[in-house]
Amino acid sequence: MISGLFHQAFFLPLYNALVWLSGSLLGGDIGLAIIVLTLLVKIVLFPLQHRVNKTQITLKRLEPALADLKKKHASDRNKQAKQTMALYKEHGVNPFGGFLVLLIQIPILLALFWVFKDSFLLKPEWIYSFVTAPLAPSTELLGFLDITTRSIWLALLVGVTQFFQMHLVMPPTPKRAEGETSSLGADFSRSLSLQMRYFMPIMVVFIAISLPAAVPLYWITSNLFAIAHEIFINRRLKKSFPS
Repeated sequence: MISGLFHQAFFLPLYNALVWLSGSLLGGDIGLAIIVLTLLVKIVLFPLQHRVNKTQITLKRLEPALADLKKKHASDRNKQAKQTMALYKEHGVNPFGGFLVLLIQIPILLALFWVFKDSFLLKPEWIYSFVTAPLAPSTELLGFLDITTRSIWLALLVGVTQFFQMHLVMPPTPKRAEGETSSLGADFSRSLSLQMRYFMPIMVVFIAISLPAAVPLYWITSNLFAIAHEIFINRRLKKSFPS
């Protein structure tokens, strides 16, 4: 039931958009259609994603102030919580608000992944009657990159763009202050931050190597869009957080 709904509501519309783009606008170049469709979906989701990114980057910039509050009210947890929420309110941040927004995007992004994973398979039963399929679809991006095969170079680019994207949005790895005693919570936070910042991009590379180049191509396009978006937000927030 759920898989059927996902197929009809998310997969087929995006699959047909890809077929239409490659057949009507881009001379049958499926690789170029993947890039264009990824950007179009990102633009449609931009208002939702903008809220998430702005919250994440604002929280990153609030880290020093939050650390000061924690130190200042170390003996009074209630006051620490009130001051923290007041700081969030001052900067218009809801640290939990992005969760619902991410949930809304998940089925769309999953559908994109599955569409691009099998993008070189033209199945007539999946194509809407009003969509014109390319007569001679090309699986070579601009005539030189075969998106049906694996590409170690694209996989490495995925890892590099993933690293920079996470570097922009993640808060700095918390450092142990002088004289601070070891604690399970603090050590876990440092370990998780390091793993997300360095291990995640490496893991992404190995995943991308195992997939057809169509998927890393989508991943790179998505990451580059996210990097540009986060740079834009960082520049806008400089007015609120002067150096």
